[in-house]
Amino acid sequence: MIDEPYRWVEAISNRREYIENELATGSPTIGLSFNDGILLLTFGRDRRKIFEIYDRIAIGGIGHPGDIERLRMMAIDLASAEGFSRSTADVSLRRMVTYAFSPALKQAFEQIYGPPYLARILFAELGATQDQDLFVRLDYDGSMHASAMTVGKRRESFGAIAGTRKGLEQIEVFLRGAKYNDLRSALRKAIYAWGAGLYATDQDLQEEPDKAVLKEFVKSKLDSYTIEAALLERNGAGAGGTFTEVPERDLEAVFSDFC
Repeated sequence: MIDEPYRWVEAISNRREYIENELATGSPTIGLSFNDGILLLTFGRDRRKIFEIYDRIAIGGIGHPGDIERLRMMAIDLASAEGFSRSTADVSLRRMVTYAFSPALKQAFEQIYGPPYLARILFAELGATQDQDLFVRLDYDGSMHASAMTVGKRRESFGAIAGTRKGLEQIEVFLRGAKYNDLRSALRKAIYAWGAGLYATDQDLQEEPDKAVLKEFVKSKLDSYTIEAALLERNGAGAGGTFTEVPERDLEAVFSDFC
């Protein structure tokens, strides 16, 4: 019995390595906050990865489609139950992630005789103003990172998930301090950020590529990936939000940069 704790630690380490390998090829998902709302963007091949959860709340995921669907349904059920028992205004992403999602993923990951979630999740919550928008990144082991959860913490106007830590770091470097004031400028920035994350994963680079190299890389990927872009549109203070697909005309205008 003396070696039981060691066996558990070893099993957890093996499980973590396995999940990281499974997620490594995942296509990044980018979330950007701007004046008119929140943009969520990714590229895929054969399935949707961005969904509405509730008024003002959306989700994007990397990983096994079945696990992403399980987490999506869990989020819908939690938000709906909260909205029914209290009110729609009381549905809080902070509370939902902290007290339900994070513990559930941590428990599934640490119970080595059961299956973990092969998924990495990005939540976005639309605020009445841009300063109140929130992004939460939730990992398969229950660990979480938020754009702003505590007083005094630097607020970030973006959120992202990627298949590898290196890819995520490149995205964060690219987006930190970036400027985008409307939907089309946010689209351009999100596409380049997606490319930076995927580029780092594919090339194992140590530094962020310059814009010309990154533009050519993104252009080379457009034939094999399909864009998925959704908008949580801000309808004014106290008016909630609208989840909608980004209009085709805006996508075409931005893609003209890569022709």
